[in-house]
Parts: sequence; structure tokens; C-alpha cells
Amino acid sequence: MKDLDQKRGFTTSLGAITAAAGSAIGLGNIWRFPYTLGQQGGGAFLLVYLLFVFAIGLPIMMSEFVIGRRSQRNTVGAFRTLGPAYRRWSFVGVLGIVAAFLIYSFYSTVAGWTLNYVLLSSNGALSGKTPQEVSQVFSTFTSGTWAPLLCQMVFLVLTAAIITMGVQKGIERYTKILMPVLLALMLLLCLRSLTLKGASAGLSFLFKADFSKLTGGSVLSALGQALFSLSIGMGALITYGSYIRKEDNLFKTGLCVATADTLIALLAGIAIFPAVFAFGLSPASGPSLVYEVLPNVFNSMPMGRLFAVVFFLLLSIAALTSTISLLEIVVLWAVEELHCKRTAATLVVSLLIFGLGSLCTLSFGPLSGFHIAGYGVFDLLDRLTATYMMPIGALCLTLFLGWRYPKAEVREELTNNGKLKAGYFRVFYFSLRYLAPAALVIVLIMGILE
Repeated sequence: MKDLDQKRGFTTSLGAITAAAGSAIGLGNIWRFPYTLGQQGGGAFLLVYLLFVFAIGLPIMMSEFVIGRRSQRNTVGAFRTLGPAYRRWSFVGVLGIVAAFLIYSFYSTVAGWTLNYVLLSSNGALSGKTPQEVSQVFSTFTSGTWAPLLCQMVFLVLTAAIITMGVQKGIERYTKILMPVLLALMLLLCLRSLTLKGASAGLSFLFKADFSKLTGGSVLSALGQALFSLSIGMGALITYGSYIRKEDNLFKTGLCVATADTLIALLAGIAIFPAVFAFGLSPASGPSLVYEVLPNVFNSMPMGRLFAVVFFLLLSIAALTSTISLLEIVVLWAVEELHCKRTAATLVVSLLIFGLGSLCTLSFGPLSGFHIAGYGVFDLLDRLTATYMMPIGALCLTLFLGWRYPKAEVREELTNNGKLKAGYFRVFYFSLRYLAPAALVIVLIMGILE
């Protein structure tokens, strides 16, 4: 088994938590969660989402940490390292590598949009515009060619620069900086939003549970959001788990990550919905909520330009902490399995991702008429990964650790060879063997039937 020091793993528990939290916290929390909650009716959806995060998401997250730290290898090599009998399970790691590559390809498109909106907010290009003009700015930019590609490329370069620095000097150092900054910016936005006249209606929408608005589709949407938000099923947490020190408490790390991820999602709701209600806009605006609706909110509030810059900077930081983990999944595989140098692997993988990612970006413009099975390139990759690859990957992980890998070794890893108490183990193992697989099967079936 490869020594952790040779891999230059995380040096502290805080480093592990901030890096893993950074992987989980991203556009899924600040962009996807608010508009999904807005479409699904508010508080009742939130309660179901919280239940799924801690009852199902957390056990799956811990299972990835167990596999990663136990093997101290990349997502593909992990299963071979755990024992010759588990080599055939390496396909799960391969699935994770492919999923991470595809997700990063289209995720970098949206990440590029956030950089553009930081620029637009900074130079006042969105100030004083009517709602129709704001929508036109968004559609004009996304349907363009060189501007969205340039923004995407800048984001890829930023991510690659951090990855080339390695685990300690790159990932750990910068997530320790970026995550507190993200939290501070989010709290600033929440304070401003809560001081708006009529903000209480937004808080009521967010926290008051009206179960009459809850449907079967809402429940499934909450489960899907929980899995997506925690970055489950694509190997990110196996990768980061391989960097966690043997003396760290995996349950505590997982609980901190799940809590931080949920906290940021809640703060995003507190920052957005009071402002949306204060200015009489619809919380069910869908994916355009951030890019088309919120600029109108900022235009209507005092010092709105400043807060627009803060918000889109926040969104960019959240996207960056996630793209770091997505790229690291593939780079670590290339370093360990193909014996590439980290810098060379980062460069080659980033160029390949830009090649596919540019097709995703252009699918909103010059390639908007190009479809595969009725989907544009961006939507096709999104559906393939979110509907099929991530749930299948997560399902295979639960089946492997819950039914194939020895229970005693799972307990040994979670208790640090018996040094830690594990009163939660029975609940964790029950969820891993029964609740999580059942939930993932339902998500897969409903995704196929859509």
C-alpha cells in the first residue's frame, strides 16, 4: 500500500474538511438548490432534502472516504489495492473517472458564465436595465462564440494552476482560503437580503413547511439534489479520502462536510428568497433565477451593484472549489495509473476537457441546432452524468462496501483500528446496505422513465 507521506496528503483535519467541503459546495448549492426549492414549493421540500442528506447522503459519503483512505489510491487503483478479490470492482472507479471528465466539461461552461457576470456587475453593464434587457444580456452572451469560450478557458486555467501545485500547496492551501471567503461573502449577502422590506415573506417560503405542495416528484427531486450536492458517485470523495490522515475521524469529517454543504445551501436560500419576494419576483423562475432574476433584484436595491459583484464572485469561488476536485479525480488517476507527471497530466486533461467543454458552451450558440438523441451536447452530458452515471456509481459503492467488503474492515477503518467509538455504526451500516441502495434504485428508475 502506497505511503500517505509519499502522496503528500492533507496535513491537517481542517485541510481535509475544507477540501472535501469545497468539492461538495459549488453551483449545486448556490445556483441549483435555490431554483429547485423555488420550483418545488419551499419549506416542505427543504425538510425532505435535509432528511436525505443525513440519512442517505452522509453514509454514502463516508463509504467513499473509507474506500479512499483504506486504499490510499485513486478511484480505479483503490479497488485493486483493497485486495485481489476486488479487482473486478475497478469498473466503478473507471465510471467515476469518465463521469468526472464529462461533468467538468459542461460544469466549466456554467463556471465561465459566473466569471462573465462578475465582470458585467463590476463595470455596471447590468445596472439600470429593464428585466427584458437583463434577460437579453444573458441570452446574447450564452449564444455567442468567443466570449463564453474565453470565460470557460480562464476558469480551466485557474483550476489547472491550483492542481499543478499539488495536494498541500495547491488544493489544501487554496481551499483553506477560498472556503472562509465564500462563507464571509454569503453571510454579507444574507444580512443585506434580510434588511430588505418584505424579506419575511421569503423566509416564510423557505422555512414554513406546506406539505400540500409536496409531491412524489418533489421527494425524488430532493433526493437527487442531495446526491448531486454532496458530489457523490463520481470518485471525488474517494480521491480526497485517499489524502485523509489515518488518525483523523472519518465520521466527524463526513459530518462536518455534510453540515457545511447544507449550511451553504440554506444561506443561499436566505440570501436569495427574501430579496426575490421583497421585489415581487417569482421564486419558481427555474435555472434562470441566478442569471436573469437576481440582477433585477440587485438593480432595485441600494448599493445593488456592489452586492451583485459580491454575489457573482461568491458563485465563482463556489464553482472553483468544485472544479478543483473534478480535475483532481482525473489527474490523480493519470499520475498513479499512467505514471504521468502531475503538471503534464493537468495540462493534457485540461486541454481534452476544453475540447469537449467547448462543444457544451457552443451548444447554446453556433451548435444549438446539433442534437444527439434529442439533446444538445450540454444537456446530453448533464443527463448522462446526473441521471445515470452518478447514481449508478453511488449504487455500486454501496453494494461493494455494504455487501462485498468485510464488515469488520469497514468498522476498523471508521474506528481507526478500534481507537474511536462508533455508536453510529449500526445506523450507518443499515443505511449503506438497505436505505441508500433502495433510494438510488428509485432515482435511477425515475430518471429512466422521465
